[in-house]
Amino acid sequence: MRKVSREMDSAWALEVMRKAPYITVSFTRPDGTAYGVPLSLASADGRIWYFHCAPEGDKLDALAVHPEVCLSAVTKCAPTVGPKDGSFTLQYRSAIAFGRAELVTGDAEKIEALRIISQRFLPQHMDAFDDAVRRSLHRTAVVRITLTDPPVGKRKQYDKQGEEMKYGRMEE
Repeated sequence: MRKVSREMDSAWALEVMRKAPYITVSFTRPDGTAYGVPLSLASADGRIWYFHCAPEGDKLDALAVHPEVCLSAVTKCAPTVGPKDGSFTLQYRSAIAFGRAELVTGDAEKIEALRIISQRFLPQHMDAFDDAVRRSLHRTAVVRITLTDPPVGKRKQYDKQGEEMKYGRMEE
């Protein structure tokens, strides 16, 4: 990381990932080209993340050949004018993590993963979960991403006095 003063610890980065509305997952296609796509990921423990998709397509083709992936999440992203020097800049909170992706094959884990995803994004509709799974499990793929290292976080944020908050300094 070029600006070490903006680096945040893995617990902080994990919170960014948990709060991000989506996480961009970057794959390597079978031909070696890059493929990144924003996905709705969810995790129960912060180490294993899940997403669902169609049972065929670019994501599954890529992970069959190159299971290594990169996850990138951003929250609280806001263009701003630097309070001290008037520079055009961006305040943000971001996290990056690396992992290994694999297709989930067992129905029990698929259902549990879909439950974790649904609880994150549609908690108010969990009463319909069992019926939805019964209707669509056979046509839904689930991918497990196991992080190979803890995530790393980075931020640029100003306090109320216009000073950039450096590593270890949190909001008052």
